[in-house]
Amino acid sequence: MTVATDARLGKPRERTCIGCRKRSSPTDLLRMTVSGEPGKQLVLPDPDRRAPGRGAHLHPTIECFDLAVRRKAFPRAYRVPGPLDVTGLREYVAQRDR
Repeated sequence: MTVATDARLGKPRERTCIGCRKRSSPTDLLRMTVSGEPGKQLVLPDPDRRAPGRGAHLHPTIECFDLAVRRKAFPRAYRVPGPLDVTGLREYVAQRDR
């Protein structure tokens, strides 16, 4: 019987915040996904980390959110052309940051 081994056994998982670019564990970051048709795409929070598709991570603070918007990190993280609607995400982060 063959036993599969994980080459990264014992190594903690890390993700990079698209705002401040610091690495943190996935539990410290908010995962986000994109939904909608091209031209009308929304960035949606995925707090349960279960939504399908490409995800990006962000510290759930207004500072990191504003940095990501200023640096135009959302389209780059999702590899989509053009702007994305992040107004709903801003409200979610603002509420969670309180």
